[in-house]
Amino acid sequence: MNYKKEIMRGVFPILSTPFDQNGDIIFDDLISEVEWGIESGVSGLAVALASEVYKFTESERDIVLDTVVKAAKGRIKVVMNTGGESNKICIEYSKKAESLGADALMIAPPVFGGVHQDEIKKYFLDVAENVSIPIFMQDIGESPVPPDFAVELSNSNANLKYIKVEVPPTIPRFNRLKELSKKENAPIPFGGAGGLFMIEELRRGSQGTMPVCAVPEMFVKVFDLWNEGKEIEAEDIFHRYIPLIRTLGQGLGIWNWLPKIILKRRGIFSQAFARGPSLQPDRNQIEELNRQLDKLDL
Repeated sequence: MNYKKEIMRGVFPILSTPFDQNGDIIFDDLISEVEWGIESGVSGLAVALASEVYKFTESERDIVLDTVVKAAKGRIKVVMNTGGESNKICIEYSKKAESLGADALMIAPPVFGGVHQDEIKKYFLDVAENVSIPIFMQDIGESPVPPDFAVELSNSNANLKYIKVEVPPTIPRFNRLKELSKKENAPIPFGGAGGLFMIEELRRGSQGTMPVCAVPEMFVKVFDLWNEGKEIEAEDIFHRYIPLIRTLGQGLGIWNWLPKIILKRRGIFSQAFARGPSLQPDRNQIEELNRQLDKLDL
């Protein structure tokens, strides 16, 4: 089955999942986050790794996606991460996500077992043949999808239509995708990595970005200005936020906490907890974050 609908582009933030101190999902806050993202002008929202989807129970995966789809009400696209460590699991997750109303899927290759590239190709094709919505191939450090391989996959099944580029340095990968696209069909590239290299990626043909959902209005403004030909103005705005974007991308579990602290400060979340195990930021880190937010009037 091939997906032939309109091309997705724009800002697609990854939702943070609101948890209380007991690790239970606060669904009212999740709905507020979806509404806020839409009001900020995003083109889509995703439930993915930064949402802590890998910490969800089987039933929570479905309930969270169902909640997001119903809150979105068709106003934006909804993307669901359905990656798994086996073809069977990924197919099951993907078919379920489609049935619940996801507009697209995001899938990274399996991480464990040192899987050969031929098996990774079969993994993607098995999933693509069992759904009728497009797939973002996720290119991440633990399980990369290099540009040449991504083009091979995209030409093998039209549902493998997008790639989220996250392996640093991302710029050579965007350059290679742009070069390959001159000769054959290439997947439509989006930037990841917290949006840190958004400007450089836009300059090299990126059609969107997938940052965390902490300052979506900034990413939307930059994307819109860039596409209006106002590149210098877009860069000036973006560069003001680079210290904050860098702080949000620290990793080691802290990245699950910091966007939620911002969302609580901005009145979207009632609480700001990550689900364990997760390294909690200390008081100094939170104070540093608040100073950055003060400078940005957030």
